[in-house]
Amino acid sequence: MDRKIEKKTWTPKRIITIAGIAGIFLLILGSWYFTSGNTRLNVQSERITISEVKKSSFQVFIPVNGVVMPVTTIYLDAIEGGRVEEKLVEDGAMVKKDQPILRLSNTDLELSLANQETAVFEVLTQMQNTKNNAVQNTIQQLNQQAEVENSLAEAERIYKLNKHLHDEKVIGGQEFKATQNNYNYQLNRKKLNDQTLSQDEISNRQQIGQMASSYSRMQNALSLMRRKVGDLVVRAPVDGQLTSLDAEVGQSKTKGERLGQIDVLSGHKVRVDIDEHYISRIMIGQVGEATIAGKPYNLKINKIYTQVNNGRFQVDMIFMDAVPEGIRRGQSLQIRLALSDETQALLIAKGGFFQQTGGNWIYKLSEDGTKAYRVDLQLGRENPDYYEILSGLKEGEKVVTSSYENYGDMQELILK
Repeated sequence: MDRKIEKKTWTPKRIITIAGIAGIFLLILGSWYFTSGNTRLNVQSERITISEVKKSSFQVFIPVNGVVMPVTTIYLDAIEGGRVEEKLVEDGAMVKKDQPILRLSNTDLELSLANQETAVFEVLTQMQNTKNNAVQNTIQQLNQQAEVENSLAEAERIYKLNKHLHDEKVIGGQEFKATQNNYNYQLNRKKLNDQTLSQDEISNRQQIGQMASSYSRMQNALSLMRRKVGDLVVRAPVDGQLTSLDAEVGQSKTKGERLGQIDVLSGHKVRVDIDEHYISRIMIGQVGEATIAGKPYNLKINKIYTQVNNGRFQVDMIFMDAVPEGIRRGQSLQIRLALSDETQALLIAKGGFFQQTGGNWIYKLSEDGTKAYRVDLQLGRENPDYYEILSGLKEGEKVVTSSYENYGDMQELILK
């Protein structure tokens, strides 16, 4: 008797077929989910930096380094070249105005002084001789004048006498005429002598004046030469501290060579190096802040050196209020140099996210803090600490500001 065999509902073949179909369906569903939805990545919270968006005062500034220097520095240059014979003060010493620092020697200059002194002495001697000759000549002229005047007086007496006798017919006309001619001759001789004496006086006065003028010029030249020789002794032009003295006994120094400098200790300034990128944004009066011994001090720019060396230029800054106690020449300071005024702005801390996003988007945390998703962002100004937010975030929201280098194109971060 035949027995009816019941057909099984769940055969292995059917199970495999259904499982395959379900797997394919799940694969299709998963592909659709991941391609149509957000891509996610699990991230450990302790490995990222989360910052809060805040509204606060914002100022564009750049960090710069400065070196403390005396507010006034006087450079010592060799006014005259020579050999260093003696160092009278050591480097670093405090000096008073006109105090000798170095003594140089210059044989050529000293020989020129001796020659100039000799020339002046010769001119003085010549001028004295000229005066003596003029005096002697004047005496001779006066003697001759006395003789002429005496001859004229005698000729006049005889002329008047003979004229009377001639009028009385006592003497003849020939004798009277001779007397008259002699009298006229003596008159002309007197006039000529007077002219000669006057011209000699003028000539002597001019000659002596020229000699005196020449002597005066040579005296001035001698004074200048003595001053040049005196410049071989290098003296302090002001009170202060002698620094950077570069001179040793026996060393030769050329005219104009830098010997050292004197720092006037009446105050301090800070010499600051700035990148040439900011040269168009730096102006006199701009303010910076330096923290010294835990206390902030304000400084302002009072001089700009526009010459660029190795991509940098320099400015001088002075303390606006009190000068820090104990500050020393050569001390380095870090300064926050302001490039704008303080304003209220929405801010986020700077971080590595900017390298991957260019500031165009950022991961913002959800309200429960379990995930972070991409949002568009627009940034404005920046300083070394913060970015200014123009749009895309609100105050109090939290964002991921650390680097996004390993996140690829993930739309969401699941924070674990």
